[in-house]
Amino acid sequence: MTDGIRMRADARRNRDQLIAAARTLFAEIGPDVPMEEIARRAGCGIGTLYRRFPDRASLIRAVGLDNLQRILVAARAAAAEETDPWQALRRVVRLSLDLRLSMRLSVSADEAPESFHRDPAAAAARREILDLLDELVGAAQRQGSLRTDVGAGDVLGMVIMTIRPLPGFDEDHRDLLTERCLGLVLDALGTGGGEALPGRPLGLADVFPFAAG
Repeated sequence: MTDGIRMRADARRNRDQLIAAARTLFAEIGPDVPMEEIARRAGCGIGTLYRRFPDRASLIRAVGLDNLQRILVAARAAAAEETDPWQALRRVVRLSLDLRLSMRLSVSADEAPESFHRDPAAAAARREILDLLDELVGAAQRQGSLRTDVGAGDVLGMVIMTIRPLPGFDEDHRDLLTERCLGLVLDALGTGGGEALPGRPLGLADVFPFAAG
């Protein structure tokens, strides 16, 4: 391995370690955790951190994008590995637990940049996740496993309301309650009965205008 290749490999490893440390600390403490603590957890010097990420906003962008891409990879795997679209949809819905970090970064950090929402890579990842969700909803309905009076917008809206962090909630029971609520949402989405819903099924563009683009 040449010196140049080794240096690039070291730089990539440092960047990955910093993102992993920041992701963990953002989830544990919040996006205002001291940058020095992130560097310490990553096993890097503070100078290395600032060479890779010149400010907190750039680190938040990197962690948010990394989180979206991880969810996308797992969602692709669920769609490819499951022959039953309803089971694939259930797996994708449960991946929404990982969305909590992105939501926390977007709503609670002073430095959470609006540019993250317009970032082309982040937008492409969100678009593919939404398209995959839409396809699975349609396939599960055609199969007869998912009730027909809901749309992908209903599914995503219910999931986001379920995983949205509640201020002052007991942290020790938050994850368990969220998982239990997601289980109830999935049961309600099945074709096992229940009251008819008011109005028409909501599509992604009805609930999230950016999904129309």
